[in-house]
Amino acid sequence: MGMTFAQKVLARAAGLDSVVPGQIVAVKPDHLLTHDNTAAIIGKIGDELEKYGVVRKGMPIIVLDHVTPAANEKTATGHANIRKFVAAHGLPNFYDVGTGVCHQVVVEKGHALPGKILVGSDSHTCSYGAVNAFSTGIDRTEAAALLLVGETWFRVPPTIRITLKGKFQPGVSAKDLILTIIGDISAGGATYQAVEFHGDIGALTIEDRFVVANMGIEMGGKIAVFPFDATTEEYLTSIGADRSSYEPVWADSDAEYIRELRYDLGEIVPVVALPHKVDNVTPVSEVEGMEINQALLGTCTNGRLSDLRAAAAILDGKTVSPKVRLLVLPASREVLEAALADGTIAKLVRAGGVLLPTGCGPCLGAHQGVLAPGERCLSTANRNFKGRMGCKDAETVLASPETVAASAISGVITDPRKAA
Repeated sequence: MGMTFAQKVLARAAGLDSVVPGQIVAVKPDHLLTHDNTAAIIGKIGDELEKYGVVRKGMPIIVLDHVTPAANEKTATGHANIRKFVAAHGLPNFYDVGTGVCHQVVVEKGHALPGKILVGSDSHTCSYGAVNAFSTGIDRTEAAALLLVGETWFRVPPTIRITLKGKFQPGVSAKDLILTIIGDISAGGATYQAVEFHGDIGALTIEDRFVVANMGIEMGGKIAVFPFDATTEEYLTSIGADRSSYEPVWADSDAEYIRELRYDLGEIVPVVALPHKVDNVTPVSEVEGMEINQALLGTCTNGRLSDLRAAAAILDGKTVSPKVRLLVLPASREVLEAALADGTIAKLVRAGGVLLPTGCGPCLGAHQGVLAPGERCLSTANRNFKGRMGCKDAETVLASPETVAASAISGVITDPRKAA
């Protein structure tokens, strides 16, 4: 019997010929991602760091993105402590305030590569499966230990195979696909399972794949991963990744799966995830007319250039409803610069959008864009549980950039196909 992607990667990293689901293996991840929470992580092991130092200086990737610029003294102090830690230990992979959301930065800077293993003290580390990497979230205590010893363990996950065919109809995008899948599988339906995507993968851009992989954790997935293909190679070449620096991995044709699902992209329709569960998914057509107070375009899920362009195409020449605040949150400085250069930002701002610093901010209710009691935000983010955007008496509805843009104009949830 052949092996899945997860089995192959973990076997290779553990120095074994083969592994089976459920087997425990010890591996040395290529990279460890931390962000603003680095301050809390190093606080757990201050004495040990002073005595032993960081085991591999090139392993940590630190990105300040959650509350940027600092909103209060506590946050500013944390950021200052992180900068001191980076300088004291000579860590090369540090990205300060304004570089972007950690998951976008990790990929843009070429740290996530096919066949590599990345872990991070943020659950959406699974995003890097878009470029054929094994990537998953860990907790802060495990991250602290990794800084000192450079090794951790995994239980080899069983795998779900999802096969895609066809292409999206106008007004439908990758966010509608992944929300549809989560609605079918449920928020816990893939818990500690790998999710592989097969079939007409060429129909998805690299940015589409980021959207899908990013939300793998929202169905409980340990990882969500795409195969390496010409689209992947073209993207990696564009960011300067040398082909000799990575070795793609993919499942054997006779690999065994715990579950198999199929989706025709042409049958996917615009959907939303209603409060307060990410799997509370329903077609936009069934909730049209629901009033919104805020619209959020951005985050590590949908803050890339193609997302901003899709929204701008709908908003161009139109005006955001006076009842709605449209927040625009590019995923990185590189995305922002590109969107400024091609006029995308101008279109969004002229329509009434409010440009925020690159970072996480309103997504988790940590900084800017916090909701008031009774308000509802239509968001391109990845989570909508109670209190997610800073107010337990507000509501967050998840949607695609196209749906957010069309709805920002009308002031109510609107099918983007009508705006096309």
